[in-house]
Amino acid sequence: MRTLVLVLACMVLARTAAMLFNRLADWSLDQRNPRTAMRHLLASRSTAIALLVLCSAGFFVAAAFLNRTTGLLAPLALAIVFFYSLTKRFTEGTHFFLGLALAVAPAGAWIAQTGRLDLPPLVLGLGVICWVAGFDLIYATQDFEFDRNEGLRSLVVRFGIERSLRLAQWLHAGMFVALVAFGAVAQLGALYYGAMPLIAAALFYEHRAARRLDLAGINRAFFQSNAFVSAVFLAAVFADVWRQ
Repeated sequence: MRTLVLVLACMVLARTAAMLFNRLADWSLDQRNPRTAMRHLLASRSTAIALLVLCSAGFFVAAAFLNRTTGLLAPLALAIVFFYSLTKRFTEGTHFFLGLALAVAPAGAWIAQTGRLDLPPLVLGLGVICWVAGFDLIYATQDFEFDRNEGLRSLVVRFGIERSLRLAQWLHAGMFVALVAFGAVAQLGALYYGAMPLIAAALFYEHRAARRLDLAGINRAFFQSNAFVSAVFLAAVFADVWRQ
């Protein structure tokens, strides 16, 4: 229970710090983008900076209380999740850096529990990279015109919307393969694999909704489908391990 509470604290604090850093890094861009123009009104810049420092410090403390390895790796983990916010200024591969930022989570949780890094979280991390890059490509279609006009880099700007949506499909196919491989290396059983068709169906729904290219469809694809995939994956792993 102690480990669970500390891992949850690390997750919340790191994600909040990353969102605050992203907001500060994109402060002027968000004001010029019609989709995000209201974000800077939620809190002042000085408030965001103070909360960023507070959340970062809290993350370091929580990670240090887990074990020595997580404490030592905490600055690296936070640097990775912060770095994503800068990548759109110099590389079209920004979607993969976002995936890497989220892939830190399974690796960190595994180290928190075991004190070491093994093959299963690396395989799962690869799946997370493909998953996040895929749905971020879908989400980025909303900002195609703005990003192109501002000179910001993304694969959507480079390849266009249609080809980017096709690439997202391939990335999610890779994510599905990684989830199957994770079940093998983590020695999971029938309950886990029985949930895979549900995840495949959610991914299919996500891409079908995204093809409409309307805000409502993209939000359904981005929020509802991803929340469903996360919940099904967690339940499947828990149920299979509990059964064993």
